[in-house]
Amino acid sequence: MERVKIKIKKNDIVKVMTGASKGKEGKVIKIYRKKYRAIVEGANMVSKHSKPNAANPQGGIIKQEAAIHISNLMLIDAKSGATTRIGRKRDEEGKIVRYSKKSGKVIK
Repeated sequence: MERVKIKIKKNDIVKVMTGASKGKEGKVIKIYRKKYRAIVEGANMVSKHSKPNAANPQGGIIKQEAAIHISNLMLIDAKSGATTRIGRKRDEEGKIVRYSKKSGKVIK
C-alpha cells in the first residue's frame, strides 16, 4: 500500500466530514500513521465493557473515542473558523511548513 503524507497532526482542531459523528469538531488526541487513522476528542464514541480495576472499581460500560480514518477529517482554520485543505510549501528559511489552501496562511 502506498503511503501518503499525513497532513493532520496531534492537537489540530478538525471537523468530521462523514460517518456517524458527521459535523462534530474536536482536537486530535493521537495519530496512527500505519493505519492512517486518528482519535478525535468527543467524536466516534464507542461503548467498551470493562472489568473492575484500580482505576474503575465498579467496572461496567465505558464510553471512549475510537479511531477515524484521516480521509474523513478536515482541518479547521484557526483564523477563519472554516474547514480547509492543507498544502505544504517551503518558507523563507527553507523549512517545509503547512498552509491553509483557503486563506493561504501558514498553519502553526
